[in-house]
Amino acid sequence: MSASEDHPKIAGFKARAKSLRAKLAAQGTEISHSQALELVAHQEGARDWNTLRALASRPARDTNARPLAVGDRVTGRYLGQPFTGRVHGLSHSPYSPHMRVTLHFDTPVDVVRFDSFSAFRQRVTATIDENGHSPQKTSDGVPQLIVGPAGL
Repeated sequence: MSASEDHPKIAGFKARAKSLRAKLAAQGTEISHSQALELVAHQEGARDWNTLRALASRPARDTNARPLAVGDRVTGRYLGQPFTGRVHGLSHSPYSPHMRVTLHFDTPVDVVRFDSFSAFRQRVTATIDENGHSPQKTSDGVPQLIVGPAGL
């Protein structure tokens, strides 16, 4: 038995996949064990089974080092425009390095860089990493969203 198979999280995921496979088979849908593992990985917010397995094997993160929580005051840049606001919503999987954040800006931000046209946004939802940077970039290579706690 390898060290990763000893990990209780991985064993739990494999048991879920086995159960899912049996339930689907009882309903007349046959899938392979690897397909069931992939489905469990997607349910947990991971890209695939290998990613989920690797993330589940990592040591637990320090929960006192949380980057953001609902209601936190934040500051940053959205599409190159500075903002201040609050975290309106936050969701993440413990097995994904990214989280989904919804921000409510104190003052609407003009997201268009064209003199004769404007488009204001006051509430936006984006994916960010543990540093508060979105993996998506603008055309000049800067993260679309950079967010962090206000006052730091």
